[in-house]
Amino acid sequence: MAKANPAVPATDPMMSFGELIRDRRKRLKLTLNEVALRSDLSVSFISLAERGKATPSIVSLLRLAQALDVDISYFLAPPQTNNILHRAADPEYYPIDSPVTYIRLSAGHVNQKMDSFIYIIPPGPIFPRVHRDGESFYYMLEGELHFEVGDDSFDLGPGDSLHFDTRHSYAMRNCGEKPVKVLWVGTPVLFPSATPASDPE
Repeated sequence: MAKANPAVPATDPMMSFGELIRDRRKRLKLTLNEVALRSDLSVSFISLAERGKATPSIVSLLRLAQALDVDISYFLAPPQTNNILHRAADPEYYPIDSPVTYIRLSAGHVNQKMDSFIYIIPPGPIFPRVHRDGESFYYMLEGELHFEVGDDSFDLGPGDSLHFDTRHSYAMRNCGEKPVKVLWVGTPVLFPSATPASDPE
């Protein structure tokens, strides 16, 4: 796979995530099937995502960025932060066109080896089954979450946790009526630092 093209313009704030996928795919003159083969995601899921009918997970977002030869920043407006401290009263919400809320806990410094987020997942979003190199740790804070890892399935509630090698395919879904709040810690880093740690803010 070719290295992501840094010259591609950053996210247009007026375009939805689905519109960004479709626009980039058409610029590259790729079919849905070709993007599916490059990303290891299904044609139906990519079609739904382009039409705003499905919600890509962070892993799916990384795969689509690679398939479309762009950096993940094409889809996002990364915050300029290198702070090692996050105050509860001032959470860092990661800007992404998704019904899932991402609150970043990690610092985003150079040479960072892991990331950590709190996910707030509303009922209903469809997440595709994915796999990648790395590890994931999930700790349930609020609500109930249905999780599948490999051939196993789990119903998680507050205080439950999962830690697994993400080379096993996995999927999750909030099947309840209330939002789920879950702590995620994992490798590799999902969103590299926007600026070097030595740069002034």
